[in-house]
Amino acid sequence: MKTIKKNELFELRDFLILWSTQSISQLGSSITAFALTLWLYEKTGSSLSTAALTICSYLPYVLMSIFAGALTDRFNKKMAMLGCDVFAVFCTILTFVLFRTNHLMVWHLYILNAISGLMNTVQQPASEVAMTLIIPEKYYQKTSGLCSLSRSLISLLNPLIATALYSFAGLNGAIVVDIGSFLVAFAALLFFITIPENKSDKKENVLDLAKEGLAFLRKNPLIMTLILFMSGVNLVASAFDATLPGYVLPNPRGGSSVLGIVTSCSGVAMLIGSLIVSVLPKPKDRIRVIYLTMLFSLGTENFLLAFSREPVLWCIGQIIGWVLVPIMSANLDVILRTTIPVELQGRVYACRNTLQFFTIPIGLFLGGFMVDHICEPFMSAYGDLSILKTLFGMGKGSGAALMMFILGVSGSFICIITGKKLKKYQYNEK
Repeated sequence: MKTIKKNELFELRDFLILWSTQSISQLGSSITAFALTLWLYEKTGSSLSTAALTICSYLPYVLMSIFAGALTDRFNKKMAMLGCDVFAVFCTILTFVLFRTNHLMVWHLYILNAISGLMNTVQQPASEVAMTLIIPEKYYQKTSGLCSLSRSLISLLNPLIATALYSFAGLNGAIVVDIGSFLVAFAALLFFITIPENKSDKKENVLDLAKEGLAFLRKNPLIMTLILFMSGVNLVASAFDATLPGYVLPNPRGGSSVLGIVTSCSGVAMLIGSLIVSVLPKPKDRIRVIYLTMLFSLGTENFLLAFSREPVLWCIGQIIGWVLVPIMSANLDVILRTTIPVELQGRVYACRNTLQFFTIPIGLFLGGFMVDHICEPFMSAYGDLSILKTLFGMGKGSGAALMMFILGVSGSFICIITGKKLKKYQYNEK
């Protein structure tokens, strides 16, 4: 057994170094992003302003992801990752300098987040290809589990560490930790990891690759319907993300520490969900599992937060909303991988990323806009009505509670309507 373990460690050496150090860097970046959300809400008191941070970083990803996979095929993967990391940390350092000199303004953050998002558009597919190139095929499942574990841990630890750092050291502390985590990942990639190049004789045009991916989706309505369904789920979920700070931070029982705890509950839930899905048997109907899990998640979480005033119930709502996400993701992943031919998966996934995730910046904008300009003013004007006061409370944050209710109705409607449409499709797993 010891020899096998030693052989595995040797064969997975590059992966383990890359995975662990990149996870540390991603945690550092997430800490800064969360701290900036807290700082910006303190400065503006606006849900839309804080949501715009994520919009600016996500919009380049949505716009360019359809081409990013093909673009990264033209470059050395290691150099692409290093170059993108350098640009991203430059934005972080510039943020730090502007903050320390009292020149940091909201529009600075939007521009810098957009640049970082653009770098991530290229860095992410380069990193995914690099992982494939350095992992022996027999370890795909094992390494996939490690990657899922690290994502869950980042979701769990990020808000807790960020709020603690922000409370004791302010924005300075969060950014310093981010820069330190970057240096660890950059040095490991530069000096200790060798990434072989994927030799390909076929140099296809970027536009042709995109067209082939879209053509496949048009010919496969089940896959297209699932992708569009997930775009609707992402719309509601991202609007929820934009609403949550405006719901928790101004609440008398809320605040930045409570927001960190409530947000971290999604990481706890995903850890639990990942363990559950690893032991569940193969379901009889994967399609049904996908839309029913999302109906349960989007319905119960949003309604529970809309009508509750206790942080414990907010945490329970987050756990309910996220615990089934790994189960949904696993079943969706199986359908995609078994339906899409291997030689087309790269370009189809690139198109999938654009179609499935384009609603995230839209949802972030709508969530922030609705809270700031419709729901909060509405509750300010009519919140004295007994039914509204009973359902959503009073004062700042009651409009965000109303928005949670709207999202619960919208999410349930999307799942029910799409579920009826998906019933007519047949999926036969080989």
